[in-house]
Amino acid sequence: MNQGVAVVGLYVRDQDEALAFYTEKVGFKVHTDAKNGSYRWLTVQYPEQPVFQLGLMIPESPMLDAESAQTLRALVAKGAMPPLVLEVADVKATYERMKARGVEFTQEPVARFGSVDAGFRDPSGNGWKLVQAR
Repeated sequence: MNQGVAVVGLYVRDQDEALAFYTEKVGFKVHTDAKNGSYRWLTVQYPEQPVFQLGLMIPESPMLDAESAQTLRALVAKGAMPPLVLEVADVKATYERMKARGVEFTQEPVARFGSVDAGFRDPSGNGWKLVQAR
């Protein structure tokens, strides 16, 4: 049996907007899209990593009270959450492909620390680093 982290939650302001961004611009695929009343469990996967899911979650009840949810949405929008890292075979090629799809980058590809990396943010404000696999 495989064991380990299977899903990491990522707060987003709008699940449909996040779904379009991650599938159409970044290249993820939908894993689960299920509703239970007004609650929606939405996860995506990167094709090269099928055992890991990214949960696209809205900060709201029942997980948080209204005031905490509002504070958290504001922090995410400011880019206050730690960046996620997406490891790719070729940062420059991935950067060009994603930029052509409309992804706004905060940092162009830079060679450093023995690798190449670039930065972008999703529509909710979450920061990402593209890092070239060694």
